[in-house]
Amino acid sequence: MQATEGVLTARRPQPGLGPADWLVLGLLAAAFVPGLLALETVWSSVDYYSHGYLVPVVAGLCAWRERDALRQVRPSRSRAGLALLALALAAYAAGAAAGSVELQGAGIVAAIAAVVLWLRGPAWLRVLAFPIAYLIFMVPLPDAWIQPLILHLRLFVTDAAVLVLQVFGVPVLQEGNVIALPGGESLFLADACSGVTSLITLTPLAVLVAQLTERSLWRRVAIVLCVVPIALTFNLVRVLGTVLAAARVGAERATSGSVHEAAGVLTYALGCLVLLGVGSLLRRIRRPG
Repeated sequence: MQATEGVLTARRPQPGLGPADWLVLGLLAAAFVPGLLALETVWSSVDYYSHGYLVPVVAGLCAWRERDALRQVRPSRSRAGLALLALALAAYAAGAAAGSVELQGAGIVAAIAAVVLWLRGPAWLRVLAFPIAYLIFMVPLPDAWIQPLILHLRLFVTDAAVLVLQVFGVPVLQEGNVIALPGGESLFLADACSGVTSLITLTPLAVLVAQLTERSLWRRVAIVLCVVPIALTFNLVRVLGTVLAAARVGAERATSGSVHEAAGVLTYALGCLVLLGVGSLLRRIRRPG
């Protein structure tokens, strides 16, 4: 009898959501529409946030991968989820009132975690921790963080490009973020040439690769940290190529048209391949003994 009862208990269907729960979820979804539209505006207008469209899709697929694990966990209700939901809604409302897309996005992600905790319990939240946390990559960073980063990256890539070119005998001069060419023309390194696009867009990919391919914490951290040298190196190569092209065909032709845009896409694609290669290489490394 004990074995039979154990089997019956294991096969007991998990409790579903009631009409009131679905009503609350519907109201929350409607309330978050303005915030999602605000996020979409940023994704469509800022190059280094264009990956925001893919983040919810990737998070959803990661959550779907955990469906078997969720079947093994009996859901429960948690009042702590209600408290967290109240805080998330307060943050979302404050973001909407202040016109802060960042705060609205953070409020949406926190609300999703709160709803899972409230309606399905802490065990479900632990299983879905990565997919929910991954949603934070769809939220833009504050401009107060991004602008200093862009400034430092532009100065770095300008300094590095001029140094490399002078070492190889190309007579260029530097004035801040401007590279003076031998023929008298000059190139100004815009925000898009700073490498911030590759840095921000490669990070979600690195986190995903690290999560799906590695169990060791140090290996995961190593993959994510590789984003910095990969992004900076390939962006530097792109800038060097642009400067050399400008010296031959003129600055206007070298920095406009489909060729220049294709170079940016190729640079990013190569960065992705190298990042995947790093993940593959780390998987081949065996611990001694």
